[in-house]
Amino acid sequence: MSDPVASKSTFLCMYMTNHPDTLVAYVKHFGKVPGNVSSAQMKSIDCKGMNLGYSLKNGGVGLVHVKFDPPLAGYEEVKPRLLAMKADAQEELGMLQFPKITSFRFPSRSLIALGCILGAVYFTLAPPEGTALPLIPVNVANILFTPARAVVSAIGFQPSTRSIIQVIAIIHGLECFYTWYLCQRYVKGPFVAATYISATFVFGLPIWIDLKKRVQEKRIESVMKAE
Repeated sequence: MSDPVASKSTFLCMYMTNHPDTLVAYVKHFGKVPGNVSSAQMKSIDCKGMNLGYSLKNGGVGLVHVKFDPPLAGYEEVKPRLLAMKADAQEELGMLQFPKITSFRFPSRSLIALGCILGAVYFTLAPPEGTALPLIPVNVANILFTPARAVVSAIGFQPSTRSIIQVIAIIHGLECFYTWYLCQRYVKGPFVAATYISATFVFGLPIWIDLKKRVQEKRIESVMKAE
């Protein structure tokens, strides 16, 4: 199968001559080239990576290969990937400052996560069949907890509510550290940061994934404006 990006390599190399600062950032950050890079050129590109030539201010020249991880699935992925890589490189090199997130956004997927947590607790509360519960008739309790007892029977044991809560707290606690890291770099204001960290402890994964998505959108938007 032919490489859909390699077939457009000549055009892409010519197009990137209009973005010399971007190519220099690629060479410095992804190519890990020490010294003062004065200029860079894209020599070729395919789905797996790109070859970049460069010149140093002291007269030295070189060639580096920058790998795409993961490889590009098609030509339509070239622009968003190169923009994302430009954002990564220029941010790390201090060439571009990105706007901060100044508000909290609650992702709807968090409700699914909450439902999963409550579902896990529900299975741990399932009493033996025929057990009377406060304010709940025996026949209603039997119907209400039939699915939970079926799951417990299938897995062969019934975890305690305390153990489930402890596991969730540990996982969400670790996720809070990552959210804190994102907030330190990309969120403005202690209240917004505290809200994100607190929400992560309660809802977990969906909160920091959405924050990371917002950050990436802001970074790409900033890069687009700078071009």
